[in-house]
Amino acid sequence: MTAIDPRELRNACGQFGTGVTIITTHCEGRDHGMTANAFMSVSLDPPLVAISIAKSAKLLCNIQNTGRFAVSVLAEGMEDLAWHFAGKPRLDLRDVFERRNELPVIADAAAYFVTDLADEIVAGDHTIFIGHVREMALEPGKKPLLFFRGRFGSLADPHPAPATLENAAYEFVW
Repeated sequence: MTAIDPRELRNACGQFGTGVTIITTHCEGRDHGMTANAFMSVSLDPPLVAISIAKSAKLLCNIQNTGRFAVSVLAEGMEDLAWHFAGKPRLDLRDVFERRNELPVIADAAAYFVTDLADEIVAGDHTIFIGHVREMALEPGKKPLLFFRGRFGSLADPHPAPATLENAAYEFVW
């Protein structure tokens, strides 16, 4: 079996375009947040979402201690916030949060989810947190901020799903 080079794995995963989120919680009287693209919907009933946090991230213990987290889906044009919460702070950024169900979410985000921790799964050098969505909102007119090959971008021309495919799940067998 050939060993997988971590850098090459990261590069290959970078071929998958994703949205950009800020994961937040409130712990010991302070708001904490980090940029992440490891976010997904898990279930509609019950409403569950998942995030993946590196074991080395400070936010990991904060989520474990509070048992709650929020996910803010960034909108196009929010690159400064993404960089700020990715460890390249912008000291001029102020009042970026709104409070929702006692947790910080990014003001003017394309969507947000406030969750209670439902499960925690250790997977290699990350922990996957599954959150039970308790509150959410979306701004349908906003385009998402995207991440691809280590760079931010946006949708050039989003096309609506065909009417026959909306809200449907299909499995294709070849």
